[in-house]
Amino acid sequence: MEDKDFTFFIERIKEKTAIDLSQYKEAQMKRRLTTLREKYGYDTFASYYEQLNRDSKLMNEFLDRMTINVSEFWRNPSRWEAMEKKFLPDVLNAGGRVKIWSAACSTGEEPYTLSMIVHALGAQDRVSILATDLDGLVLQKAAQGIYQERSIRDVPRNYLSDYFVRQGSGEVAVADKLKRIITFKQQNLLHDTFDDGFDIIVCRNVMIYFTEEAKQVLYRKFSKALKPGGLLFVGSTEQIFSPAQYEFESAETFFYRRKA
Repeated sequence: MEDKDFTFFIERIKEKTAIDLSQYKEAQMKRRLTTLREKYGYDTFASYYEQLNRDSKLMNEFLDRMTINVSEFWRNPSRWEAMEKKFLPDVLNAGGRVKIWSAACSTGEEPYTLSMIVHALGAQDRVSILATDLDGLVLQKAAQGIYQERSIRDVPRNYLSDYFVRQGSGEVAVADKLKRIITFKQQNLLHDTFDDGFDIIVCRNVMIYFTEEAKQVLYRKFSKALKPGGLLFVGSTEQIFSPAQYEFESAETFFYRRKA
């Protein structure tokens, strides 16, 4: 009965929101949502869903809980250094306008990190950054660009004074110039169609929550969204095995290049 109850919940959520919970690893997702359901005293997912239908605040909390909003600036610094010193300069040297996509951007640290690098290279007039996430609430926070000081611990020292303004009370704000080349947009990776012609796609520390079948679908969609020779940058626990099946080849650790 418990399995049927959760299956019912998955089906209703998909009908209402186009979010397919069956594409997420079930044990992790079920554990997270059971904790949330029990927090409000609902014995079944069916009764919890009925309340979600009536209460927009509860629905927003559900969406926030099922998405993984853990991020920081320059996460895994050596990989961002590779982006700064090698990969983005190579793309810029090819000439023309550059399209970058930060997929599942959470609260915005990742696209702002990209924008810092773009500005440091003096390429802000040639680059546009699309930043997308499923959760509309975290996108609002991202657009505000205000963070706790602990989130900037890995930012290179020479970038701190150029791109952050201390607010007091342990908060910092990103410089307005970083925002100007970023467009924030709500998007469901598993359901929506993608734009194409990207030079770089960054999708880090998200794929680990999806089933193997969902990952395969996304890798193919990312490959088609990239230009030939374009780069996919993934997280430190998200190595792609057999990248050739998605028309990728390894460019460096956690960087994959779409075959020309």
